[in-house]
Amino acid sequence: MLRTSKSSKAEAQFAATQKKDKQALKEKEKEQIKKAEKMAGLKALRLAKEAADKVEADKIAAEKEAAKKTKKAKKAKK
Repeated sequence: MLRTSKSSKAEAQFAATQKKDKQALKEKEKEQIKKAEKMAGLKALRLAKEAADKVEADKIAAEKEAAKKTKKAKKAKK
């Protein structure tokens, strides 16, 4: 009888430890998902900013090119 009591107590402790481990794993997975979502959002913002910067740079380059052509055309007329 004493042996079964020790055995059941050990089994209860083991079950409690398993439950804690499972809960800790769930929490860790939640944190990983949260972190991944945050990183995905930041990546999307970064990519959007890079695209906007490229559009702006292309616009400036086109304006400079147009100014060069206009300048060359004026020189050619003289």
